[in-house]
Amino acid sequence: MRIIPAIDIIDGKCVRLSKGDYDTKKIYNESPLEVAKQFEAHGIEHLHLVDLDGAKSKHIVNHKVLEQIAVKTNLQIDFGGGLKTDEDLKVAFESGAKQITGGSIAVKDRETFLRWVQEHGADKIILGADAKDEKIAVSGWQEASSESLIPFIQEYQKKGVRYVICTDISKDGMLQGPSFGLYEKIITETTSANNDSADIKLIASGGISTFDELPKLAEIGCEGTIIGKAIYENKIQLKQLEAFILST
Repeated sequence: MRIIPAIDIIDGKCVRLSKGDYDTKKIYNESPLEVAKQFEAHGIEHLHLVDLDGAKSKHIVNHKVLEQIAVKTNLQIDFGGGLKTDEDLKVAFESGAKQITGGSIAVKDRETFLRWVQEHGADKIILGADAKDEKIAVSGWQEASSESLIPFIQEYQKKGVRYVICTDISKDGMLQGPSFGLYEKIITETTSANNDSADIKLIASGGISTFDELPKLAEIGCEGTIIGKAIYENKIQLKQLEAFILST
């Protein structure tokens, strides 16, 4: 299971929110690059970089932060937040993203999102399936939709999507543990035995609070897990993550 620390960006700074609420913003570091270098120094190879300004304004904003981290580290970056147009996508990839995450666009403009998957390949385009009460949320979680989470994932699975990041919004930033039951349900209902398509690679996100939760997520079958506030609040040490990576 891949360990994927998160850096969320507002005004070029490293921040965290609780349940996606911008009013709960807490700044952890003025320099996202400094944070990224700390991750890399502990053997971490992947980074989940979220442009929260972009998510709110509905177009890419903090691509310079992406570019700086991509140029000055070897981290494999997946980038999301506000990617709505072909131009946004082009800027993200040209700025150094190895993968991009599309959330709102996958709900509001299926045609464009599926074209991105076809043109760039399923290894480069991640489906962002962020939900509350198993209903998809969009626009930086500022809007709810009527889309049910698992059918939404299954529909895209049939159309070739392979990577899915699922965040339980009610858990995000709360340090109360991830939604083990939800992830197990998603994996069960999207396995090839229950679905004619290839298995998805599910990346868990939201609520990670202790190191002991990581082996449980791996056991369920998560391909990766995104860790945010637990690192910044020293609930999980980078040395623990380094040891976990070396042992797997």
